[in-house]
Amino acid sequence: MEMNELERIAWDYAPQGLVLAEDRIIRACNRPFAEMVGRETAELIGQSFRVLYTSDTEFRTIRDVGMEALQKGGLYSDERMMHRADGEAFWVRFRARTMTPEAPLARVVMSFAPLGRAEGARLTPRERDVVSGLARGQTSKEIARALDLSPRTIEDVRARLLKKHGERSAAGLIRRLAGPGL
Repeated sequence: MEMNELERIAWDYAPQGLVLAEDRIIRACNRPFAEMVGRETAELIGQSFRVLYTSDTEFRTIRDVGMEALQKGGLYSDERMMHRADGEAFWVRFRARTMTPEAPLARVVMSFAPLGRAEGARLTPRERDVVSGLARGQTSKEIARALDLSPRTIEDVRARLLKKHGERSAAGLIRRLAGPGL
């Protein structure tokens, strides 16, 4: 399917990153998305979304987030932390629309709107998993279930994060880590 000149301009200069993926493989992405993740567009085409995550666990865990919503209504959105190729963390508002609700990841269009650079100390993979769950509004039990850990482990990580960043609530922690712009 070829784009005409106006469609190409709209795609390449959209105010947010756009991606078409099939089974978690990037089939098309626009310039703003590539710039957002610190890579070249051509470098991303044909790649698994795994290249955008810092660990296999993070990649596997994020797969199931929103799956039920995509199956039921075809749409899902959240806010999540991502990382550029150089490792810098940043927050995005993520939205997805599946073209195949019966198999939500078979063909999906996604948008990524940058919200701000993540501040504070670098997070461990486990801390990132917990913060991502908190940002999606999940409880410790829900995060634990998704990560196949005990709720107590999640509570411990959450308590350490709150203390480390001088916050009293999960909402304050998310705001602090999101930095200016959220």
